[in-house]
Amino acid sequence: MSAYADTSFLVSLYTPDANSLEATSRMRRIALPVAVTSFGDLEFANALQLRLFRRELPAAKTRAAYSAFRDDVAAGVLTIKPMPDQVYAEARRLAQKWTRTFGTRTLDNIHVASALALGAASFHTFDERQRRLARAVKLTVR
Repeated sequence: MSAYADTSFLVSLYTPDANSLEATSRMRRIALPVAVTSFGDLEFANALQLRLFRRELPAAKTRAAYSAFRDDVAAGVLTIKPMPDQVYAEARRLAQKWTRTFGTRTLDNIHVASALALGAASFHTFDERQRRLARAVKLTVR
């Protein structure tokens, strides 16, 4: 497995925000496919709806972003992986060891645990808590 992308990275990749140029630049250099869990797929879909709710994006751009995401899955740019069984035990272990240090939330722990369980060579995020946690467990963070 070459790379794991969290939701912050996907949102920046498929919708305009402060990190979009960086996300696009990284995608040009990442060995494909990039792994996303079924949980990440759900979280991405929800994040798009939140952008719609907050009036950050119109409905047409939200639909287009999710369509582009699905097109990339179909083309093999992204691969949707089921959540490995060990993710929750690993996320619990990460929480017990690191949450008091980094202030990670449950979803941060789940993303990092997913990357570990999938054997990702690199972890792509714009979330600072996830970045610190991933570095602490020796993932290569981009």
